[in-house]
Amino acid sequence: MSGPGVLAILSAIGGYALALTVAVRGGHSIARWAFVGGMAQLATECVFNGLTANAILSAEMVDWQRWRLIATSFLPGVWLLFSLSYSRGNAREFLTGSRLLLAAAFLLPVGLAISCSERLIVSIDLIGPDHWLLRLGAPGLALHFLLLVSYVLILMNLERTFRSAVGTMRWRIKFMILGLGLLFAVRAYTSSQALLFRGLDLSLQSVNSGALLLGCLLIPRSLLRAGHFDVDLYPSQAILYRSITVLLAGIYLLIVGVFAEVVTFLGGDAAFTLKAFLVLVSLVVLAMLLLSDRVKLQTRRFVSRHFQRPLHDYRTVWRTFTEGTASSVEQAEFCRTAVRLIADIFQVLSASIWLVDDKKEKLAFAASTSLSEMKAAHLEPHGTDAVEIIRHLRQHPDPVDVESSRETWVAALRRCHPDEFTQGGSRVCVPLISSGEVLGLILVCDRVGGSAFSLQDFDLLKCVGGQVASSLHNAQLSQKLVEAKELEAFQTMSAFFVHDLKNTASTLNLMLQNLPVHFDDPAFRADALRGISKTVIHINHLIDRLSHLRHDLKIQPSESDLNEVVSRALEGWEKASQVVLVKELRPLPRIFLDQEQVLKVVTNLVINATEAVDGKGLVRIETSQRDGWTVLSVADNGCGMTPEFLNRSLFRPFQTTKKTGLGIGMFQSKMIVEAHQGRLEVESELGKGTTFRVFLPLQTEKR
Repeated sequence: MSGPGVLAILSAIGGYALALTVAVRGGHSIARWAFVGGMAQLATECVFNGLTANAILSAEMVDWQRWRLIATSFLPGVWLLFSLSYSRGNAREFLTGSRLLLAAAFLLPVGLAISCSERLIVSIDLIGPDHWLLRLGAPGLALHFLLLVSYVLILMNLERTFRSAVGTMRWRIKFMILGLGLLFAVRAYTSSQALLFRGLDLSLQSVNSGALLLGCLLIPRSLLRAGHFDVDLYPSQAILYRSITVLLAGIYLLIVGVFAEVVTFLGGDAAFTLKAFLVLVSLVVLAMLLLSDRVKLQTRRFVSRHFQRPLHDYRTVWRTFTEGTASSVEQAEFCRTAVRLIADIFQVLSASIWLVDDKKEKLAFAASTSLSEMKAAHLEPHGTDAVEIIRHLRQHPDPVDVESSRETWVAALRRCHPDEFTQGGSRVCVPLISSGEVLGLILVCDRVGGSAFSLQDFDLLKCVGGQVASSLHNAQLSQKLVEAKELEAFQTMSAFFVHDLKNTASTLNLMLQNLPVHFDDPAFRADALRGISKTVIHINHLIDRLSHLRHDLKIQPSESDLNEVVSRALEGWEKASQVVLVKELRPLPRIFLDQEQVLKVVTNLVINATEAVDGKGLVRIETSQRDGWTVLSVADNGCGMTPEFLNRSLFRPFQTTKKTGLGIGMFQSKMIVEAHQGRLEVESELGKGTTFRVFLPLQTEKR
């Protein structure tokens, strides 16, 4: 067996072994099974590469490589699914938002490879001793273009996950990201070479096999770290936000493209492929350095030591922290952002925020760079431990070195935030106190390099803790304000419905009062049945509207006669005992109005008028036309209202002069009239009566 064949078989064995190991370790997450399927596909591809390397006839090489391309076409969908769900607490959001992209990644490459399998490779050329080049057809070139795009997208998502991880969470997933990053960076390189030369250089398939073998050596280091697949990260939804992958991929393709043109112009270069690969390796190493926490820390220390700068640039730190948390409105999102920034500022692997519950009896987990929600649920301090911690923090608002104290409350803190490393430095507790109230605490530990926290660190931790506490306090107050407004809005809308039901009850009550007197009158009984039927319909309509509480008042105007609406509202009122009801409905042009809503206005005004005269006075209802308006007037000679009540309270909700009133009818009526582009006027004098006038515009067309 040839050397490339042995390498391919070893890589296949490593891939299958890794897939089997993850499969049997349990768990049913999407990321876990996508990883198992993806590694099995990579291993299968290496099997075809091994068979190609050991083939004797050129026709066999072409056949095995066609099968390899078909196997490769399944990679984009599976690995893109993995990259969107791996270690992400908000994986469902990413999968939902990328469902079309996932469908394309599954269907396009596979459909192209299977339907055009005979045209993927059109010929094979011997370009050197045991050096074969398989010429690609148009489907083969299109497939490699799709593969190149998918590999870049996979690398972008892996980078985004790695950027979102800080502290222990980054430590857990680092070698998984490095192994897969190397693997797909190499595949991006080989696909770009296939597109550049319009063919498959079989010698480059050994590079793919070697990358898989190296990946199988790196990835187990992440799998052996506890809680690897339980990491919950919340990356940003921004696709190209500060993406190093896009930058490096663009630089690489630009350099290789320019090199290829120069080489072609100069007559060719046998070492061009090797040089292009070295460019790729250099860019990958650069990316690893840019994302390394240890390199960042050593760089900062070098600058501080040799250029006499303090360890922290306070202005930059403060600006970064305030800008980073300014856009986080919800408390959970703010806490996740805060622990990431704290871990980055102080170069710690583990940073967690615990918040005091409303009853001051428990510390609830909010966010962490090392603890998953499931693990934190078993570590939450409660009962006497939590009360003791809260009491001590209230008395000692400064940051505390948890390792140097032997008090009972400190022991509880150590239990709720175990350190991951034996040489990770001290654990520090930072109280979150605002306006004298303990809101929670921050715990930081597992510092990169195991260095101790200095006095500068403690001062900055106290400032950061104060800023976090202030922001949390504002967020909690804002949440309470929102809840209060929602409750107020609900109460207001509920009052509308209660008021409508009260009016309906008044109508039924009037009918019951007249029932003993007019029961023998067939016309009255028929009228009573119609009234009951309308009342039932109206109640059902109110129930149906309960589902639209949050919507603004909307009218549905139709061409109508205002006099007909008034007549409907007055049905049954003429027979009310001891109330003199006078109607004067003058002829009016038809106008556009919402009959049901205007009917409520008329009903409100008539009920108010009859209640104002205490059932013994005069109520006059008139309609007329005046200066481009149709006017409805409802007047009574009842108790009237004071000027102060007219000016300050009449049209405000829950303000009323009636003992049993709700104070919602006039507020509702004004809203309805104004929704028709009209206005509602009132004249009243205490002890003499009140006149309401509803002005509705004359309209020739629907607005």
